Amino acid sequence: MNRMMITSTNTLTQLQKQMDTISNNMANVGTTGYKRREATFTDLLYQQFNNQPNENNEVNRLTPNGIRQGVGAKLGQAQLVMSQGAIKTTDRPLDVAFTKENQLFKVLVQNDNENNVYYTRDGALYLSPVSEDEVMLVTGEGHPVLDEDNNPITITGDTKEYSIDANGRLTASKVDGSTETFNLGVIQINKPQFLEQKGGNLFELPTNFAELGVNEEVVFTELNGGLRNQVGLQQGALEQSNVDLSKEMTELINVQRSYQFQSRSVTLADQMMGLVNGIR
Repeated sequence: MNRMMITSTNTLTQLQKQMDTISNNMANVGTTGYKRREATFTDLLYQQFNNQPNENNEVNRLTPNGIRQGVGAKLGQAQLVMSQGAIKTTDRPLDVAFTKENQLFKVLVQNDNENNVYYTRDGALYLSPVSEDEVMLVTGEGHPVLDEDNNPITITGDTKEYSIDANGRLTASKVDGSTETFNLGVIQINKPQFLEQKGGNLFELPTNFAELGVNEEVVFTELNGGLRNQVGLQQGALEQSNVDLSKEMTELINVQRSYQFQSRSVTLADQMMGLVNGIR
């Protein structure tokens, strides 16, 4: 296999990964609180040929000396873009939208009989019955929403009204005039690139996080106590996906053109090898 084929096939596999990233963004354009990813490329190793033994002959050259021959490109990073999505008013009491970037709810997700803390921007909250006079606050997928102490939020008694203030305090007003208050568990992400997407709008720290030698305090900050005033929430609204469909379509067309170009290079290399082998 000649060098042209190696370069093209290496790049083709990476372009396919970029196409998968764009397709995932487009598939979640209507997912509440979804954050898009943006793929960036870097060069693979290249080989330099110093074809000019006398550097004095290259004095007025404007480009670097020698000839560099690469072996393709690779997907360097699928960067998570945490920009604010559009706010859609719903007037539903249990719908809340973050008005500040990099803030996430804490939710409890069960995987393989293990309970793990995940993070989400999805503010479409619901009530799930636990017993005859007790309900639990959950997401649309049924994951329990956690308070600032990482405990599921359960509300007892007959409740007539719910309110959530801008600092994430949930107040349940009962029929008998009493109230119950809870502080929703909210974190501020400092380094969003550490987060792994777990489908849709759920995020989690990587499974090998303990091996990375990084403290959780570096990656995110718990907005508890005196930091509650930094929380930004709007009741009766939902944050939409930050995916720009027209931009993603344009990027997809560019990737398809690059894919066609690399495929054509493989075809030309094959034809050239056929001509060489056919020489008698």
